[in-house]
Amino acid sequence: MCRCCAWRSRGASQVFHHQLWSPAMSLTQVVWWSYALEKPNTGSVFSLAWSADGTQLAGACGNGQVIFAHVVEQHWEWKNFVITLTKRRTMQVRNVMNDALDVLEFRDRVIKTSLAYGHLVVATSLQCYVYNSRNWNTPLIFDLKEGTVSLILQAEKHFLLVDGAGLYTFSYEGRLISSPKFPGMRADILNATSVSLSNDSIAIRDKSDEKIIFLFDALTGKPLGDGKPLTHKLEVVEVALDKCGPSTERKIALIDKNRDLYLTCVRHLGREPKICKIGSMVHSMAWNDAANILCGIQDNLFTVWYYPSVVFTDKELLPKTLSVKDGSEFSRAPHILAYVGTKVTLRQGDGSLVYSSVPPYPALLHEYSTTARWEDALRLCRFAKDLSLWACLAGMAMANRELTTAEMAYAAIGELPRVQYISYIKEQPSKESSLAHMLMFSGQIQEAEATLLQAGLIYQAIRVSIDFFNWERALELAVKHKTHVDTVLAYRGTFLQKFGRKETNKRFLQYAEGVEVDWEKIKAKIDMELAKERENAANTSVRSSVASRR
Repeated sequence: MCRCCAWRSRGASQVFHHQLWSPAMSLTQVVWWSYALEKPNTGSVFSLAWSADGTQLAGACGNGQVIFAHVVEQHWEWKNFVITLTKRRTMQVRNVMNDALDVLEFRDRVIKTSLAYGHLVVATSLQCYVYNSRNWNTPLIFDLKEGTVSLILQAEKHFLLVDGAGLYTFSYEGRLISSPKFPGMRADILNATSVSLSNDSIAIRDKSDEKIIFLFDALTGKPLGDGKPLTHKLEVVEVALDKCGPSTERKIALIDKNRDLYLTCVRHLGREPKICKIGSMVHSMAWNDAANILCGIQDNLFTVWYYPSVVFTDKELLPKTLSVKDGSEFSRAPHILAYVGTKVTLRQGDGSLVYSSVPPYPALLHEYSTTARWEDALRLCRFAKDLSLWACLAGMAMANRELTTAEMAYAAIGELPRVQYISYIKEQPSKESSLAHMLMFSGQIQEAEATLLQAGLIYQAIRVSIDFFNWERALELAVKHKTHVDTVLAYRGTFLQKFGRKETNKRFLQYAEGVEVDWEKIKAKIDMELAKERENAANTSVRSSVASRR
């Protein structure tokens, strides 16, 4: 049994155990697997204490001596490089492709290290070293204000350092980019699950209220948008920003205390952010470094969301874009460390590392979608013969308003009602009508109505409310714009007659007394407006063609 233990003050990730029956010390991770075992000839160890940076340990021994220990033999992997901390001030870099070895020497002891995106960032007690994987001989070195760096996060264009005083974003050339702050921020308790970094954004979970996530611009350090933080309905356990794509499409995944996984947009332009649930019983997650693909441990399953953003375009497609693998092979309580390329690295409950591979096709499909190479995307799906890829392509094409590709992808997965609706969208008389129907396809009803009203297509906007049986809103629009009141009353009357009911709404009864319903006049008025819309669309197309020739 354990007589004494000492928790690391920074991150609380390791603990020393002293066993009563032998004078031995075992260094153990918080998930209770043994990291190292030492048996010093000093008698029993009665007291332990970590250094502030969590790299050294002191123990008071039964023979009157004080024993000091350093954590070494830590490993970091990225693609074809494996780096090992062999001594407290020495690292070994091995390229597994050609078995080349490089030794890195440091002036002070190593405290924190991160390896990703072709760069190695090493924080010692006084300095920060930045190495490029193409040249291990000439690092960039700059001094640190505080030597107690507790966290290093990397993105493709810059990296984030966290120490006792705050957060700092640096370029890989060593230039300070920004230092985000918010009221009540405690940098000393931040860790990899409460902070996330992308090329343009920083997300930080508030410790005083764990429902709140602060979002900052990585380049300026200022709050994003209107400055309001993102607020979830429950306490948030883990946050993760996706790594690729433009800043306007940046997404953040979060796991709450119920272990439900949600996805939302970082920039929501003043609107209330739409937070969509995409998974449940998720214990660990990680974004891919080269494509916006998400993987996670979901209950006892290893799940990969090939295209999680499809939940904003067609949420019914989401289950078809998943890859699910039995997670029993990973032993108990696996934790995802990294998702690089097609390889996912997991730490099992016993401390061992295991790897799982993901097919390369989803990442390739993301690349084709980003570069608008839709013909190549179709050829890839035909070659792979995987329905999940077709479902991803359908969502990507709809998100990019590529209707022809979307029509073919939906047909490949047997979604015939959606194929028919896309054909209907393509037959719309104007671009505004097509855009509005695409927004409705994604469930954005208010945005579709606003698009039609802005284009002056009053009937089409009223018809949106009629199609969704929002009769109050349809009548409100008709009265406000002084047109098609009879149209609304006519469709309302047909609806009630079909279900054998009588009108009870006072507003409809009021307008029914003074408005005559004549279906022939209504149809003639609708046909006239649709013809006018086609004519305006044709004139706009002609003017655009003439302007382009000039």
